[in-house]
Amino acid sequence: MKPLIAVPIGDPAGIGPEIVAKALCEPEVFEKALCIVVGDRKIMENAMKITGSNMKLHVIQSPAEAVDDAELMNFIDLDNIDMSRFEFGKVNPMCGRAAYEYVEKSIQLANAREVDAVTTTTINKEALKLAGVPYIGHTEIFGALTGTEDPLTMFEVHGMRIFFLSRHVSLRKACDMVTKERIKDYVKRSLEVLKKLGVKDGTMAIAGLNPHCGEHGILGTEEQTEVIPAVQELQAEGYPVAGPIGADSVFHQALQGRYNSVLSLYHDQGHVAAKTLDFDRTVAITGGMPILRTSVDHGTAFDIAGTGKASAVSLIEAILVASKYALSFTGKEK
Repeated sequence: MKPLIAVPIGDPAGIGPEIVAKALCEPEVFEKALCIVVGDRKIMENAMKITGSNMKLHVIQSPAEAVDDAELMNFIDLDNIDMSRFEFGKVNPMCGRAAYEYVEKSIQLANAREVDAVTTTTINKEALKLAGVPYIGHTEIFGALTGTEDPLTMFEVHGMRIFFLSRHVSLRKACDMVTKERIKDYVKRSLEVLKKLGVKDGTMAIAGLNPHCGEHGILGTEEQTEVIPAVQELQAEGYPVAGPIGADSVFHQALQGRYNSVLSLYHDQGHVAAKTLDFDRTVAITGGMPILRTSVDHGTAFDIAGTGKASAVSLIEAILVASKYALSFTGKEK
């Protein structure tokens, strides 16, 4: 049984439509998922021409009308771009509004259980703001439209999974957010996300904050005052966690299969580990929501939009990861 994956095309002025056109031509994507693309027909047809795609658009009103045919792209047309005002590679409020509407429609389909997951491409924060969209990015949009107060971010690359205790804050503030209670809350919620994805075995590792986990307080005290007490209390409550483990080794150990996931204590700690391993195949999963969302982890690349040069590897991987987890997440997997 193939999962149904909604794929909004992202900001029309960026590379989103082109990488969608390329990704859906891949045999492995067709084999693993039935994709429902959400966008503007004029933009998508142009992207298919630019990329040399031989697929044809199969315009539908709902996922129930989708056909499982390698030569057809199931497409929901929101018809919200005026081509006389469109230009590749430019911040445009019309494109910001359109990109938001594609995501909004995809979330509506997922909330209604008409699709099993959403895989997002790229949007532009400045274009969203100029369009009057009251959300800074994808995570905030998904949180608001699914009623989720604090969605979790998980990266997956080559089977290694990374959660993040904090995201877009300064490093100084991120250090202040390393508290016992926050760690306990994030571990419990992250383990619930893993369970929902069907990952029920193994141990989560907590990365250290300071070099060598502080060397018993010589190089920093956060491990002693916050991290170790959090791990000890979690273990006493029966949660499968270990740590703190030095950030210079914990990701390698997770990659080798010693841990089923790692809690990174700040943004770049986990981002550097994942993207150095394989930048193109690092996939972001938004967890803690009633719906499953995966995403590419790159931007709109306005500088190459419209040229056909953009690589679809990240989107292909994001769709495959969504298909890997979607049926378990929705409870359809027997």
